[in-house]
Order: sequence, then C-alpha cells, then structure tokens
Amino acid sequence: MNLPDLYSLFLQHPSVTTDSRTCPAGALFFALKGASFDGNRFAGKALQAGCAFAVIDDPGVKTDDRMLLTDNVLLTLQRLARLHRETLGIPLIAITGTNGKTTTKELLAAVLSAKYRTLSTQGNLNNHIGVPLTLLRLTQRHEMAVVEMGANHPGEIGELAHIARPNYGLITNVGYAHLEGFGSPEGVLRAKGELYDFLRETNGKIFIHRENPQLQAIAGGLEQITYGAGEAYVSGKVTDSHPFLRFQWTQQGVSHTVGTCLAGDYNLWNALAAVAVGRYFDIPPEAIHAAIAACEPASHRSQWKKTARNELIIDAYNANPSSMEAALGNFTALPVRPKAVILGDMRELGIDSPAFHKRVVEQLQTSGFEQVILCGEQFAAVASSRYPCFPDAEALTGYLAQHPWQGYHILIKGSRAVHLEKVIDKL
Repeated sequence: MNLPDLYSLFLQHPSVTTDSRTCPAGALFFALKGASFDGNRFAGKALQAGCAFAVIDDPGVKTDDRMLLTDNVLLTLQRLARLHRETLGIPLIAITGTNGKTTTKELLAAVLSAKYRTLSTQGNLNNHIGVPLTLLRLTQRHEMAVVEMGANHPGEIGELAHIARPNYGLITNVGYAHLEGFGSPEGVLRAKGELYDFLRETNGKIFIHRENPQLQAIAGGLEQITYGAGEAYVSGKVTDSHPFLRFQWTQQGVSHTVGTCLAGDYNLWNALAAVAVGRYFDIPPEAIHAAIAACEPASHRSQWKKTARNELIIDAYNANPSSMEAALGNFTALPVRPKAVILGDMRELGIDSPAFHKRVVEQLQTSGFEQVILCGEQFAAVASSRYPCFPDAEALTGYLAQHPWQGYHILIKGSRAVHLEKVIDKL
C-alpha cells in the first residue's frame, strides 16, 4: 500500500484508531507494535468491530483484502500524518519544555479558540504516536493547531518536528528531567533545542521567555516574539498568588490585569506566553482575559482544592528537580498558616537521583513547614529519620486515614508513577 493511495482512503475514512477495543465505524486501524503486544494480531478483530481497513506489517496475518500491508505500521502512520498536515497547511505552533508544556498548551488553545477554530493535543498524546494521531484529527475547518511534543531521549523532538512541520515554536523552559535518557542537563537543552533547529531550517518563528538565558543561548538566527518581566513584546508581573495566580501584563504602555484558575506564581510565564501568542494573532485583550480566566488545569496540574478540612495545592501529575524547587519556593512564600507538604519521588533522574532528592530534603529543612511527609524509595534513602517516609501511596493513605489532618494548607507534589492523587480523598 503506497502513501498516496492510503491518503486517499484516509480522506474517505477520516478516523484513525490504534486500539481494537475502540473502533469507530469506518475507521482505519493501525496495527502498532509495543514491548508486550503486537497490533497485527488484532487486525481481524478491528475489522469485525467496524473498522473499514486495517494497516498491518505482518503478511502472516493477512486474511482479508481490507488488511493493507505496509513495511512498518508506525512509520506509515507518521508519514500519513505529515502528508495530511502539509496538505492542509494551517499555522501550527509546537510546544515543548521540561515544565509547564501541557498547561501552556491548554492556555494557548483556549486563547486561540477565542478567534480561530483550533485543534490542540488531547491529554498527553505528545510522543511519536500521539503527535501523528493529533495531526490526523485536523480537518479543513481548522484554522490553527497547537501541538505538544514530549521526549525522554535525544532526537525525539527533531523527529516530531519533521512530522508536524510547525511554523512556530515555544519551549517553556529547560530543567532537570529524564536524565536517564538525556544523560545531562546539557543533553536536555540540546534535545529541546531540536525544535529551534527545525524552525531555523524552515524560517519559522519562536515565542520565547526573554530573560531565560538557556533558551536565549540556543535561539540565535530565529525571529523572536518575546514575553518576560522586562522589555518585551508582552511583559508582565504577578499581582497575587493565593489561592490563584493573578497577573498584570503590558503591551505598548497599556496594562491589563488577569485572574487565572492556576495555583503557583511560576505559572506566570505560561500565562504570559498565551498572552503573547494571542496578541501576535490579533486576539483582543478582553477575549484573551476571558479565555485564560476560564481555563482550568487538568490531571492534577497546579490545581487548588478546598476540602471539608483543608486547602490543597495539587501538582501530582509530574515532578522533577526544577518543578519541585519552584513549587516549594512558591508554597513557602504564600502568606498562609499552618502549612504541610506531601512529596513523592522524582523519577527518571539516573545516577544523580539521590543527590537531587537530598537537595529537596535540605530545602524542606529551611522552609518552616508544620508538617512534612515523604513517599517513595528515593526519598526514603536520603531522608533518614527527619521526616516520616512511606514506601508507596497506599501506605500513606492508610496513615492519613488513621491520623487525619485538619486546618492545613497542603502542597501535594510528586511524579505521576507515585500516584499521590490517591491521598486526596483522605485530606
């Protein structure tokens, strides 16, 4: 099956699935392979469930003319997505970064949707499979696209950029994350900078935090639309951060104040990026304000919640040394008492993991929190007996059920694999 013929079929059946358990009528099923599964084995089931065609790369399973044989299903999916994106040709903004990329993506999509029919990445479909699936959701009715790109190894952002062909790029920041795959902080910077490399080759433009020295160091030769605290296309500052971020932004001497549903003053740069994108694409300030104010964080990212007994800042979707330091710093500065923190392990930090977890413990010792609980084997290895430390979220949940907290302001932060969201109901 050659690509032009497959694209012709896709235009007739513009729905794609990679899961034989979810088969919309008339969809194309792509039989992807994983570490523990082979989608080829489910091609027949997908057809029986209502798919129009199944794209396979194992000739041994071909029992139906509707099974379309290709050399590599994943590469075919990616090439089809690129062809579709190039055919439609709408403006596309790619977002990556160590922290805040999903929040920024949601803010950008909300702001752009105030004027344009905008497609954006759903959930965290930001990898070598998720990005193509996002692109294949584009239709002729769309006028803009916002695509999130994640990576944990060198070369991945470059590959995704060549598939999505962005016209604009935004790197939120670069910090310590996925060091097992990237090898070093410098490796993280080079990997995220692959987005800039692509845009440099294709005469694209970037939205960039003007005062971020790491990003500025790799942004040479690119046209910049800037945001920051000082002189920039859009400048801004925090005016309040409890319980939600409120900020002022200024452009050409005219200032505006915006409220958000985001907890944490470190979200200022994410929000300012959305303002800069909105103004660049001629969206009126009032529409930008309404979009940002209505944009609520999802999946336990920068969420504030008041329970019957406590007030929670829930940031338990992910954690790395950079985001942990920022979250603790923000929480320390909040003018509230008493304060408690529940922190879970930071994953994928490689051989430097003990040092990074020890640094967090040292930051805790100077923060003056009334209560501290740690969770996970990485913290257990460095916390000694200074703070209670539980092996997993289940053990911690059991403890909180027997020792309930009352009247606290509580920060909950850890890597997704620790599942700290399980403790919310006990607080």
